[in-house]
Amino acid sequence: MSQIPVIPLGDVLLVSIQGELHDAMALSLQNDVTMAIEQHGARGVIIDISAVDMVDSFLGRVLAEIAACSRLLGADTVVVGMRPAVAITLVELGLTLPELRTARTVADAAALLGLWVPFQTPRTSTAPPEEIDGGSGTRDVS
Repeated sequence: MSQIPVIPLGDVLLVSIQGELHDAMALSLQNDVTMAIEQHGARGVIIDISAVDMVDSFLGRVLAEIAACSRLLGADTVVVGMRPAVAITLVELGLTLPELRTARTVADAAALLGLWVPFQTPRTSTAPPEEIDGGSGTRDVS
C-alpha cells in the first residue's frame, strides 16, 4: 500500500485505513485529506480505522491534526471502527483528540454528519417479538 485512497461521496470524504501506517504515509494522508477537502468542497471526513490494530502516539497526533485541519477548512471529522485496544492505547498515551469525533460504524458517522443513510437500520431490541410483546405483535405504549 503506497497511498491511502480518499474517496469523495457527495460532500463527504471516506478514508479507509487498511493495516498499519508508517510515518511518511500518515503525513501523506494528512496532506491528501486536506487537499481533497478543498478540491471537493467536502463538509465531512469519515476515517475508518477498523483494520488498524495499533495506534502509536504519532498516528494519534496525525489523526488529531487531520481533524484540526479539516475543522479549519469547514469540515467535521469522524473516526469509525476504533478497536478497544486502540482506544485504551490512546487514553494511556494521554491523547485527548479534542477536534475528533468518533462513531462505531460508517453509517453512524454519516448520521453524525447529518447525511441520510438508506442502509442504516434503526437500533431496536435484539429480543424476538414474542419476548417484547408476548407474541401479540403490538406494544403497549401507555
